[in-house]
Amino acid sequence: MIEAGLEFFVDPSRCIGCQACYHACAECETHRGVSMIHLEYTDRMASPQTVPVVCMHCEDPACAEVCPADAIKKTADGVVQTALPSHCIGCTNCVLACPFGVPHYLPHLDLMIKCDMCYDRTSAGKRPMCVTVCPSGALAYGTRAEIEALRRERPINTFLFGPQVVQTKVQMMVPVGVEALEVDITAFMTSGQEVGTPPTPLSGAPAERKRSERVRGTSLEGPFPHLVG
Repeated sequence: MIEAGLEFFVDPSRCIGCQACYHACAECETHRGVSMIHLEYTDRMASPQTVPVVCMHCEDPACAEVCPADAIKKTADGVVQTALPSHCIGCTNCVLACPFGVPHYLPHLDLMIKCDMCYDRTSAGKRPMCVTVCPSGALAYGTRAEIEALRRERPINTFLFGPQVVQTKVQMMVPVGVEALEVDITAFMTSGQEVGTPPTPLSGAPAERKRSERVRGTSLEGPFPHLVG
């Protein structure tokens, strides 16, 4: 169990795109060689700003709800685990259902992987690997009192996707006064395309390949303007 009072915080405005978190994640004992997190550009055409994409660990995880094989489990302390290899059937329902775009399908393993908040470490009282190497404080782990004493921003865990309210275990740092973050799904769509039209993979690569590339850290494409405080 994770010690009571300890929380994971993400501050997109502090990310410098160094990818230290990505490489540190790949060094974890339980999935060595494969990173369970990735980076995204907030607005590739307008800014070099990046943001680390870790699992937000929803209180009511859509990924687990749509899994037909019951491969995604949630621990008693609220951590949504990556898919169980013995259960996952590679249907990618979870990839499509996650409102934060976190799960990724690995074709060569026929398996979905995602951040599990380094549960092997955090349940033993250690910090997540990504947090230990982040030089700018974009990723932090500790008590709310510690974070609020050090930062101007304040943590929130309420996100609005249209009429749907999503509560998460992971906290996001936003400007003072913001109580919830409203997410405009249309912001994810490629510029110039009609709403409802799937975006064409950049560089002409198959969609399946683009997913695996992003897991390896070679692709940082996709607008995330709503994640910048």
